[in-house]
Amino acid sequence: MKVLLDTHTFLWWSLEPRKLPSFLLKVLQEPENQIFLSTVSSWETQIKRGLGKITLYEPLKDIIQREITLNNWEVLPVMLHHTWELDRLPPLHRDPFDRLLIAQALAENLTIATKDSFICQYPEIELIWE
Repeated sequence: MKVLLDTHTFLWWSLEPRKLPSFLLKVLQEPENQIFLSTVSSWETQIKRGLGKITLYEPLKDIIQREITLNNWEVLPVMLHHTWELDRLPPLHRDPFDRLLIAQALAENLTIATKDSFICQYPEIELIWE
C-alpha cells in the first residue's frame, strides 16, 4: 500500500500517537507499505506554527528528519503535474493545503491517511483511517 500522510496524521504520529487508531498505526508500521510525507505538510505546519495555531517543542526540521530516517518515509515534493490535478477537484472546500494533498494523491495513486471530514467528501480519493 502507498500511503500519503495528511498533515494532522503526520503530527499525531510524531507527537501524539495515541490519537491514531490502532489499525492505522499497524499500516504505517508495516515495512512493505510505502509512506509518503508531502512537502505540503511541512509548509502547512510552518505556516500554522508561525500563526500560533500549532506549538512544537523542537524545530519542525528535526521532527521531519527524524521521522523520515526512523520510519523510512519518502518525501513527496510538489511537482507541476500535481498542480494540474487541481482542475479535477470539485470546490468542496477551500483549504489550499488539503486540496494540494488530494491532487498529489490523485496524481500518484496514493491512499490518504486522514480523519479530515472535508477530504473524506472527495469521491475519487482512497482514504484510510480505521
